[in-house]
Amino acid sequence: MTTTIRLNVQRLNLHSIHGLETWMERQLQALGAVRRIDEARIQLARLENASPAYEVRAHLVTPGPDLIVGERDHTLRAAFSKVIARLREQIAHRADRRRHRGRGKQNVTVPRGQRS
Repeated sequence: MTTTIRLNVQRLNLHSIHGLETWMERQLQALGAVRRIDEARIQLARLENASPAYEVRAHLVTPGPDLIVGERDHTLRAAFSKVIARLREQIAHRADRRRHRGRGKQNVTVPRGQRS
């Protein structure tokens, strides 16, 4: 299920970090193999007077409900790793819900005259 993901990265109080953005793209492509992602809006922020100082927010536009997650940590890479882990959890949870929802709707036919 590989498709092109439109990636929007917004930086607040940060400079462009090319290596990190390439790594983020690979992580999002791996998620795109599991669930279709049309657009990924990523916000990277360095909070001046906070600890942990780095915050990452992700909004993935998907068919059905969008996935929205935010995490903080002491490094951008660690915060983004937490975001990816939470997104994987959400995707798995929704897939399980969809699978379980389908199980209860099995049609059972009873021959005529044998209904109770």
